[in-house]
Amino acid sequence: MNAPELTEDEYLGLYQRATENGAEWWRVSVADRPENYRLEHGTDHGDRTGAVDIDLVVDAENLRAKLKKWRREGFAIDTDNVDAEHDTAERIAFMPALRRAAALTAAAKQRHMEGAAESVRIGHVDVPCGMDSPLVPRINPAYLFSERFNDIVEDIVENRRVMLIGHTGAGKTSLIEQVAARARHGVLRSNMNGQTTVGDFVGFWTVKGGETLWVDGVLPTAMREGLWLIVDEIDFAEPSILAALTAVLEPHGRLVLKEKGNEIVAPHPAFRLFATANAVGAMSQFRHLYQGANLMNEAFLDRWRVYLLDYLSPAEEADVLIRTLAPQMTRSLAVTLAAIAADCRAAFAREDLSSAFSTRRLLDWAELMLRTGDPERAAGPAIYAKVSPEDAALIRGIIRHHIAPAA
Repeated sequence: MNAPELTEDEYLGLYQRATENGAEWWRVSVADRPENYRLEHGTDHGDRTGAVDIDLVVDAENLRAKLKKWRREGFAIDTDNVDAEHDTAERIAFMPALRRAAALTAAAKQRHMEGAAESVRIGHVDVPCGMDSPLVPRINPAYLFSERFNDIVEDIVENRRVMLIGHTGAGKTSLIEQVAARARHGVLRSNMNGQTTVGDFVGFWTVKGGETLWVDGVLPTAMREGLWLIVDEIDFAEPSILAALTAVLEPHGRLVLKEKGNEIVAPHPAFRLFATANAVGAMSQFRHLYQGANLMNEAFLDRWRVYLLDYLSPAEEADVLIRTLAPQMTRSLAVTLAAIAADCRAAFAREDLSSAFSTRRLLDWAELMLRTGDPERAAGPAIYAKVSPEDAALIRGIIRHHIAPAA
């Protein structure tokens, strides 16, 4: 074992030597830090395997010195451990190979977009534009597209079925609407509030002027016209609505209108399907906070890309406050208000509060506060009147913890 250059992974593995009391060994593996190696030492006594008594991390230069020393001491690499070495090499090679594959994928997408129609840049993603219509949401110029939204925007471009889960007021619906607003796509929303029937969703027959007419529901309407459909609070939907949705969950899935003689509705190329939920998948632990939410099986969830959306961080929320209410909203004011919102959400997560604290509520309170010059007076219509007396008392205490009363 000469002093090798560590350009290959063939020097990872088990090095052993025989001793009077058994076999002494060093195991070389990759450490968590780049270009560092983990060294473990132990001694096997007959049929009994000894525990690791030395465990350290070294860099490449130190490993070279160790290899020279082990050679002088009679250690040799275990040829029976070839499979383990191969597995280690495969493990190390995975991430570089994946990065190369991801770069090729990104290049292919870019070439595809270069030949496409007009597009708009959102985050680091080019989103094809639609046609202006009354259903296109209004742009909120202060909306903050966080880095964590890039994967969701890419899924929209690729026509994936996207489900956003998270607490009330985390911005699930507004994210989709603000992407649509910038890319000029019309949006329909269907809220599964317990009153929405499968007829409202799929369609129904009605009599008008003595004539029997079919009325499309929101799903076939969006599919035919190339609109973006958001199914809000899908975990409250009737089973019959979920059954109708299942047929179109694939990127090019079709809807069969059985009530209309099995008419087939094919999706317009611009059609996109989204859902939001409060108590699904990773949010299932909070189901008790959302009474009436239904369980959803994995087969249904596997037809969606499911993203967990948390509230904005205090730093992000402070930026939103400044961008929305500048120049009156200063950095110091925004930081304090964002901290109050964060504390209220932490109380909600602990179940000390029964109501969430959305960014929309925070902005409303801040705007009214700038008008009145009084946080408590502004909190009346913006916060306290919307929650129970117990919640109002707790929120009032949080506010007073951050804001001293005026002299």
